[in-house]
Amino acid sequence: MTARVLVLNCGSSSVKYRLYDGETIRDRGTVERVGEPGGGPADHTAAVRGILDRLDLAGLGAVGHRVVHGGRRFSEPVLVDDEVFAAIGDLVPLAPLHNPANLAGIEAARRAMPDVPQVAVFDTAFHHTLPEAAATYAIDRDVAERYGIRRYGFHGTSHAYVSRRTADLLDRPYAELRTITLHLGNGASVCAVDGGRSVATSMGMSPLEGLVMGTRSGDLDPTIVFHLRREGGMAVDAIDDLLNHRSGLLGLTGVNDMREVLARRQAGDPAAALAFDVYCRRITGYVGAYYALLGAVDAVTFTAGVGEHSAQVRAASLAGLQRLGIRVDPDRNARSGDRVISPDGAEVAVCVVGTDEEREIALQTRAVVAARG
Repeated sequence: MTARVLVLNCGSSSVKYRLYDGETIRDRGTVERVGEPGGGPADHTAAVRGILDRLDLAGLGAVGHRVVHGGRRFSEPVLVDDEVFAAIGDLVPLAPLHNPANLAGIEAARRAMPDVPQVAVFDTAFHHTLPEAAATYAIDRDVAERYGIRRYGFHGTSHAYVSRRTADLLDRPYAELRTITLHLGNGASVCAVDGGRSVATSMGMSPLEGLVMGTRSGDLDPTIVFHLRREGGMAVDAIDDLLNHRSGLLGLTGVNDMREVLARRQAGDPAAALAFDVYCRRITGYVGAYYALLGAVDAVTFTAGVGEHSAQVRAASLAGLQRLGIRVDPDRNARSGDRVISPDGAEVAVCVVGTDEEREIALQTRAVVAARG
């Protein structure tokens, strides 16, 4: 059993880390402003080296790395060797902001600890169970195949952890549970999980599609891109920046933090009130659609920063779904911690579960090393 596992989660400008000894977290932290001016580490290599230098890594059994995009090749976590490392590099065009950072972390850890197994855990892997009808976009098949255009889905480690934790919370067999999981953070996605298998998810080829997010637009008519190019004269990179970094809550209100949006809404700001309604209406639509796809639902579970902490978002997002057996108890909704917030006897359990992607990465890392023997 690999008891001591280091988890490295390299984002575009940060590195989160956790050192596990069994289920106990021995050390944790986040290095911010990687590659940015103003005193942060020069790059992800320097950030990871600094982390490794300060940690007590005696007896370390493995390092688990979050990798955002695994494409069609990686459907489960894998032990990293030169071939796997190169394959992750080949997928950089699908995740240009994240896979290079993930690779830098892997390379730094491999160089520093050549004898310690390195395991890549992919955000997209959980969604490899999507039916082809769910993963396929209705464009020319040859073009789609040539450029790898399909729905990959993201937040897979979170949806996997939260759906399994929901089964534990309800004391139900995971293999029999039909769950809609709502990961609502600065990035946001919804997933329909049928017996532990992802069968539908809102993010697509990239994390831009789906729900309204902190700075991302989510779903929109593709013609908007053409209109901005032709009529607005905007460059492709400028449109990319608009939809990924200057849209969502930020575009509607000027702030990307739901807490500030709620405060402004309470103060009577019409822009904040509209943003809240747009945000919640999108969630309502996805819950209803995924209910139809699953045929029946046992649980709807909220997670991540907004999902775990905003009773207002939870209540508004599920309002009007009573005919589907989905109801929220106001008193339970106002409490904190992992819990059921639907009334006793509700047909569908509504839950709140704290996500723990790093713990899920550690769990999957241990499984890969154990299977290696």
